[in-house]
Amino acid sequence: MLTTTDPRTGAVTATTLDATAPEQTDAIVRAAQAAFAQLATRDRAWRAGLLDALADALDADRTALVEVADRETGLGPVRLDGEVSRAAFQFRLFAEAVREGGYLEAAIDHGGPTALGPAPEIRRLLVPIGPVAVFGSSNFPFAFSVAGGDTASALAGGNPVVLKAHSSHLETSARSFAVLSAAAVAYGAPAGLLGIVYGTGAGAALVAHPLVRAVGFTGSLGGGQALMDLIADRDEPIPFYGELSSLNPLVVTRGAAAARAEGIADGLFGSFTLGSGQFCTKPGIAFVPNGPDGDALVARLVERATDAAASVLLNARIADSFDEIRDRLVAEGAVELLARGSEHGDGAGFSAAPTVLGVAARDLTAEVAEEAFGPLIVVARYDVDADIVAALDAVPDSLTATVHSEADEVEAVSALVAELAPRVGRLVFDGYPTGVRVSWAQHHGGPWPATNSQHTSVGVSAIRRFLRPLAYQDAPEAMLPVELRDDFRGIPRRVDGVLQLA
Repeated sequence: MLTTTDPRTGAVTATTLDATAPEQTDAIVRAAQAAFAQLATRDRAWRAGLLDALADALDADRTALVEVADRETGLGPVRLDGEVSRAAFQFRLFAEAVREGGYLEAAIDHGGPTALGPAPEIRRLLVPIGPVAVFGSSNFPFAFSVAGGDTASALAGGNPVVLKAHSSHLETSARSFAVLSAAAVAYGAPAGLLGIVYGTGAGAALVAHPLVRAVGFTGSLGGGQALMDLIADRDEPIPFYGELSSLNPLVVTRGAAAARAEGIADGLFGSFTLGSGQFCTKPGIAFVPNGPDGDALVARLVERATDAAASVLLNARIADSFDEIRDRLVAEGAVELLARGSEHGDGAGFSAAPTVLGVAARDLTAEVAEEAFGPLIVVARYDVDADIVAALDAVPDSLTATVHSEADEVEAVSALVAELAPRVGRLVFDGYPTGVRVSWAQHHGGPWPATNSQHTSVGVSAIRRFLRPLAYQDAPEAMLPVELRDDFRGIPRRVDGVLQLA
């Protein structure tokens, strides 16, 4: 019998869930494969309707979903209610994308004479790949878990999904799965479209299963590496799309510090403590200029952190890792402890106090630039922009980078952006990286170790991970997907090099 833990109190409660046995995992994946064959007979309009139905089901059950998730995560009803809305929005956005059809990247090159001589006819579009394994994340029990973007984008592409429930919120995973599964059945989806497994062993068996065609993962670098090792041992390797680790550097220019030190400090405090600092986009290091303006910014940040109380962390592993990294950095003298908020007095549950560490940018090392998942930020003080550029070599590539500047600093900021852009997947200007908009243009990814691919896990183009190109050469019309036939006008297509809108 598996257990669940209330992170506020540390109380452990038995669930009605058991670890999934190997033969059960095999049966679930085989059911997904059978569903995949049936999905091929359903058109895009049907699939878009399915996604809308799943979104409606999440909305209808939000009260119960929030209640169980709050008990397992301690994230609070307001945050969790918003996350259910985000999850439902993702399903509806992908329904919109499926109806629009541009994601198929349909292209037609008619046969005939060319500059290189006679050429065959080629027609190409993207097609689904098959059963996808999705691993839920600890910090977003809805938007990046069972009801999350990986599930929505894989389904949008026409693939069945088998989920690995996260151990930190087993009952939330089970409830989310029950809601989505019931809605899929009511809509008329094939059995096996959605499946779920529980337990570390079942997760390993899922990744190793020969019928699984791709894996979506949001979690730690170590956890992702373990899954990649399993994939490497398969007879047939498959794509692994992992969001793994990110420090997300933030730069405050001299002009910005002079103009709005207090406002930046307040915004930065709110960002690095949001969700107890358990966001993959949390700014983990801030470059602040030396001098009176930078001093004022740091003093305000220290004041806010010192006056703040500890907040709940998701589980014991995160709490232990946070304490170990913070204490080690301070004990080794690599950083100066500038601020530490008040701890919970009773020691119950899992929590961490907001912490501000300080270092000279020229002394920044890879050890100091380690992601601490929780409310901790390193302030690196610099004299000249060259100090920032040199220090960035010690900072792992990230999901985001942020620059706060003033309008008259264009030349200096352009140089900084040129240094930052190759290291990240999203550049933020005069804002904060926490909060990832779900939209058509969003990119939530970055160079290793932020992710291990060039794809996004948020936004419409996330669907691209779970599709593959298929070209038809000189095919009879009856063998072509409807979207590639000459008389079809329902989606954007590139025909003989000319983009034609629907």
